[in-house]
Amino acid sequence: MITREQNELLTRTGPGAAMGALLRRYWIPFLLAEELPAPDCPPVRVTLLSERLIAFRDSAGRIGLIDEFCAHRGVSLWFGRNEESGLRCAYHGWKYDTSGHCTDVPSDAAGVFCKRIRLKAYPCREGGGVVWTYLGPPDAMPAFPDFEWMAVPPSHRYVSKRWQESNYLQAMEGGIDGAHVSWLHRGALDHEPMRQGSRGAEYQRDTRPRIEVIESPAGITVGARRAAEAGSHYWRLTQWVMPWYNMIPPYGDHALHGHAWVPIDDENCCAWTFTHHPTRPLSAEEHAAMQSGEGIYATLIPGTYRPVAGKDNDYLIDRAAQKAGRYFSGVPGIAMQDASLQESPGPIADRSLEHLTATDTGIVMARNRLLRAVRAMEQREAPPALDPATHRVRAASFVRPADLAFKDVVEEVSGAAVRPGTAHITI
Repeated sequence: MITREQNELLTRTGPGAAMGALLRRYWIPFLLAEELPAPDCPPVRVTLLSERLIAFRDSAGRIGLIDEFCAHRGVSLWFGRNEESGLRCAYHGWKYDTSGHCTDVPSDAAGVFCKRIRLKAYPCREGGGVVWTYLGPPDAMPAFPDFEWMAVPPSHRYVSKRWQESNYLQAMEGGIDGAHVSWLHRGALDHEPMRQGSRGAEYQRDTRPRIEVIESPAGITVGARRAAEAGSHYWRLTQWVMPWYNMIPPYGDHALHGHAWVPIDDENCCAWTFTHHPTRPLSAEEHAAMQSGEGIYATLIPGTYRPVAGKDNDYLIDRAAQKAGRYFSGVPGIAMQDASLQESPGPIADRSLEHLTATDTGIVMARNRLLRAVRAMEQREAPPALDPATHRVRAASFVRPADLAFKDVVEEVSGAAVRPGTAHITI
């Protein structure tokens, strides 16, 4: 249990909030590159950590992320014309470049006035099919992220995102929780294409996992231990990398998965999903499953990133399928099974009312690391996981002798570290 004050600190991420200041020290994924497909394409509205912004790709292909509203009369630049190396406001023709500088005020024939006008602007970079930005102090900008899914060929990865109507923290905590899979997702162990028939899916029927956690340079490593054959345990190692990344073990020869839970504002987040295989292209069957919203992906309303299933239609709950055991909660799809329950307490859960158990150790440690990082930053210490080298970790699943301690399991398993071109450890 945490106090209401701690909960407030952890969940408020807007300008001026202590957690907001911490999160702004990291590079942030905010658009799929395909959302800005070509020079002078239409601009895109972006809300990030409660800041309303506009993104556009100019005539030279440069990406700008600037204040959404024109400095003249405060109207949205989303209606603007993206042309001739700038975004021109549709109201009176004021024009801005990717750095936020006003380059033209038609009523200012001498061009003197516009030189004084500049909108807030943030640097952007592309990597892994994603557009990233940095919202923090310019003199504290860290090196660019180096996750394995960013480095593999495009044929080896699949990236998507969806809107979730909850604070980032309660969504992220679901990715750390290694115990809920045996209950909430138990129907998927039989029917989900990327789990079906694997040894790991069989072992996850054990509903009494032991959760062990150690700190890593980037965050925490969570081990969920379940019964396997006599004298052995089945382990699933999940990586949590600050400030909001989860890396999830796969099943069989399927690809690795990961999430990023990026705050849109304090009551909504963007749920990014990254799938990649270190040694082979993703198959047509894998692509079909992901594009159709199976597993950890969701079916989206065409033209948007909002899921078809949501609060307004009770997440398409199927009580008959629940009774039959196909979906333990009655909600189809792993992604929306998680989202439905994470959204159910309201946009910001009151964690002061919780009664936590030993299986929640990973969640407790993640919260503590975030709180410690905020306090350390207030003492001018750099946050963890800014060094790209700390990003090169993997999730893994395997069977090991029952007498091995968790720290020895982590040290023994080479799959917990990235070795380019080598396969991950999974069963």
